[in-house]
Amino acid sequence: MQKLGASYLFRSLHVRNARGLHHQSSSGLINSSSPSISCISKQLHGIHAFECPDQVGITAKIAACIAQRGASILDVDVHVNQGLVPEPSFFARTEFVFDPSQWSRNAMDEDFKKLKEHFMARHSVVRVPGLDPPFKIAVLVSRKDHCLIDLLHLWQEGKIPVQISCIISNHVREENTHVIRFLTRHRIPYYFVPANKQSRHEDEILQLVSQTDFLVLAHYMQILSPEFLKAYGRDIINIHHGLLPSFKGANPYKQAYEAGVKLIGATSHFVIEELDGGPIIEQMVDRVSHRDGLESFAMKSQYLEKACLVKAIKYYCELRIIRYDRKKTIVFD
Repeated sequence: MQKLGASYLFRSLHVRNARGLHHQSSSGLINSSSPSISCISKQLHGIHAFECPDQVGITAKIAACIAQRGASILDVDVHVNQGLVPEPSFFARTEFVFDPSQWSRNAMDEDFKKLKEHFMARHSVVRVPGLDPPFKIAVLVSRKDHCLIDLLHLWQEGKIPVQISCIISNHVREENTHVIRFLTRHRIPYYFVPANKQSRHEDEILQLVSQTDFLVLAHYMQILSPEFLKAYGRDIINIHHGLLPSFKGANPYKQAYEAGVKLIGATSHFVIEELDGGPIIEQMVDRVSHRDGLESFAMKSQYLEKACLVKAIKYYCELRIIRYDRKKTIVFD
């Protein structure tokens, strides 16, 4: 593991104390000039995602759980997978507003815990964006950085509600590059961790990401081992072009262009041991034609990859994704 340049050394010494407050303010979640919550409104916004075996009365119980605390439902989305399954499952995502003086955060956790136990739910998560700390992520990237750059700029604008703990790459980036200047300005550490067929240095990566909530692979062109996935034990979101499986390996855009492909796309998915076989979160497509040269072909593909990855991250943070049956997802869009 190597950190590049004097600015990285300075950043590594001070980022632990400065990072939490800095990133929250950079992403628009905390602003020292903003009035306190109590001055703005008594109402806070909450989100609850839920999955359990299907049965009568689940929606009513969720509504009652919220209403008994004087809270109001803003939106609810439900689904029951009644397809070729031995036991149908019930899925729900509920948005609500509440007065924290009437429903404390600890009481909310306890209420939804009782709901989970009552229905023997497999998944029950509640978040209050105005109170809970943002998800902490690390981003892994290789040489191509179009997805990373787009993610960083949107994060800077407050459109991606996460705390970026670090960037990890198997490629060295010089200090005068756009990416490194951005990271230095925002005090986000950049770690160079070499990876090759002989050694991926996964123990070092695990150490760097041990405090994160989930990982983002923004065109990280290394395969994470089953041992890494088991040791990390949390979700990992990946992005790849939608030209697979026909155009693997180096320069897939050129391969697809020369083959005369008319439809291109991108896929964001969770990472599992099976290569590019994890549960799909989002897919986007676009058409290309004989009028597209190689450059416009590649630009269209990269635009889809950027948009598809960002959408997956935002959906994850907003509790819109529920994984089930190992390789499937419910996505409340």
